[in-house]
Parts: sequence; C-alpha cells; structure tokens
Amino acid sequence: MERRPGVPRLLREINDRAALELLLASGPLTRGQIGELTGLSKVTASQTLARLEERGLVEVAGEQAGGRGPNAALYGVISSSAYVAGLDVGPEFVTTAIADIHGDIVSEVHVAPDGHDDPVALVHSAVVKACRSGKVALSKLRAVVIGTPGVVDPRTGDVRFSFDLPGWHEGIHEALARDLRRDVKIENDVNLVAVAERTLGAAREADDFVLLWVGRGIGLGVVLGGRLHRGRSGSAGEIGYLPVPGVPLAEDVRAVPGRLPSLAGGLQSLVSAEAIVELAGAYGFAGGNAAECVAAAVAAGEPGEPLLDEIARRLALGVASVCVVLDPGLVVLAGEVSQAGGAVLTSRIEEAVARICPVRPQVVASEVTGNPVLRGAVIAALEQAREEIFAS
Repeated sequence: MERRPGVPRLLREINDRAALELLLASGPLTRGQIGELTGLSKVTASQTLARLEERGLVEVAGEQAGGRGPNAALYGVISSSAYVAGLDVGPEFVTTAIADIHGDIVSEVHVAPDGHDDPVALVHSAVVKACRSGKVALSKLRAVVIGTPGVVDPRTGDVRFSFDLPGWHEGIHEALARDLRRDVKIENDVNLVAVAERTLGAAREADDFVLLWVGRGIGLGVVLGGRLHRGRSGSAGEIGYLPVPGVPLAEDVRAVPGRLPSLAGGLQSLVSAEAIVELAGAYGFAGGNAAECVAAAVAAGEPGEPLLDEIARRLALGVASVCVVLDPGLVVLAGEVSQAGGAVLTSRIEEAVARICPVRPQVVASEVTGNPVLRGAVIAALEQAREEIFAS
C-alpha cells in the first residue's frame, strides 16, 4: 500500500479549520458539541482543541452545566488572538476602526487630512491612532482594508484615479504595505458597501444583486454568484458614465497624468447631488444637500410626490440599463439619498423600472447602519485575516 505521509497533516489542518470556523460562527461550545457539529470523534476533537490552544487561538471560556456529571468546559476563540483595521478614506476625513477576530469594534477614530496630501503618512497616522485608542499593538493587525472613492485596479491593487483623492496614484498600494509592514488591500468604497449589505443588510444570503449608491456621487456595486464583480480594470460599476436619453454623453473621460477625467454628461449629470438639489429647487424644495431636499419632499406628502417621481424616473434609467444586462433580481439603494427617501423612493423606482424594463427587480433601501464603507472594510479585513489563520 502506498504511503502518503502528507495526509495526516492535511487532515489535522482540515479539522483545525473546521473547529475554528465553527467557534467563530457559533460562539463558545463544548468539546462534545464541536465533535457533533463537525463530525469529529471525541478523541479527534480533543486533539484539535489542544492544537488550537497551543497556537494561542482557543481557550476555555466558561462551563456548561450538564446532568449528573461534571460541568463541561466551553471553548471559545480568543478575541485578542488577531485584530484587523478597516478604513474609510475621503477628501475631508479618514475614519479607522480596529476590530478583534470576532468582528467586535475595539476602537474607532477620525483623522482630518489638514492639508496633508501624502496618503502613506495619512493612513499611517490614522492606523496608529486607532491602535493606540484600542490598546492594540500594530504588530497584532493581521489585515488592513482601505475603502476609497475611485477606480481600483484589481491587478495591481492601486487606485487608478479618484476625483476626490488626486494624491492616490499608482505605487501607493506598495508604499502603504511597506510602511505598515503587512499586506494592505485598497477597495472601491461602493464595493465595500455591497460587502456590508450582503453580510449585514438587505442583501443577506443574496448571491446576485446590485447596490446603487446615491449621495455626493453615484456608483454601483455588483455581486454575482456571491462574489464582487470588479471587471478587468476595476471599472465595473462606474455607472456615472452611463449614456442616458436627454443629456450629453460624457466626454474626455480618460485619466492622464496631471488631469483627471471629466464626469460631465451621462447619468451623473441627472442624479448627482448637485443635480438633485437643482431639481428640488425647481419643484419648490430647498435644502443644504440632496438628502435634505429628498427628506423635505417625503415629509411634505402629496406636494412632494412630483419631485420624488422625477428622481425615481431618473434613477430608473440607470437601474433598468443594469437589469437588462445582469438581471440581478435585487437592487439595493444606498447612500444619503436612499436614507432620506426610504421605501417611498424605492417603491417609485421599482415601478418606474417596470415601465421601461422587461424584468422587474425588487428595489429596497439599505439596511446597514452606521458607516457602511467602514463596516464593509472591517468585514473584508476579517475575511482576509481569518483565511490567513485558517491556512497557517
């Protein structure tokens, strides 16, 4: 019989991973429960827990009262065994959250650029400040995920261009990893909102959906088969460029050194924050931003319906264009305008899409609370860190 010395080690790795995944998903469990839920024998479950304890990943977290016999020890993953950092980078702030391996946030801090346009220095300062606030050593970070506006090239990990962050350019990804001495992942902010929505929000368990972000800007996150679809160059979801009837085409869209591409024309010119504020003014509604204008129209009841109908009609042009190509079944509306419009706006968009599109997707408002970009960044960092631990 052929000997395969690698098989026992492989089985141990599989068993360790199964037990860790179970404990992270279910919380503290007894040795018997772990064996029952993973299919491991009592002896194998004991050996698995011993290895995980030796690695500093698992500890006894309490006891479970039994019947006539002694109480059974409950085993749980040690919260401090690993930490991750998630960042939301914008033109006016950088928000950083540090989470433990369970996903519990231990600190969240805000750092203003204050005129400094060096991304490496800014991110370094934000991460160090957040670690100090949470009393977490920088060396304990297993993953760092940064959400930024703009196009991120999936082949290089760099920001190809960003209207709001001109200082972010090719080479920043490598420079950040070198500065923080660990792998760093940069991801489009709307993509991270889609990640958060699938884990925590309206798209839970949905394998195919699109997320339309409507706020200061407009963007689209695409999830197909449970995975983000970024496109070859990372430009999937740049829906602001979409040609739509009644407005000029977007022109001069290429990013070249020293000049950012234009976003004049296309869908962006119909549903940008500026466009919605201008439209609201024409209907007699004023506000400091697009969200306030939409909120005022919702609060007004019947007098606000014509404005909401027109905003829905404009957004439906983009939604319908996406749905006739992808047929996702579910469209999640996120961003400040979504929060302000709620079900009053999403129901109108669904009806408007049905009038011009052969498929009728369900259109719902986002259910993710707090900062969705930050939450998505933390979730993505946790997935990366856990995979690293499982594979180690």
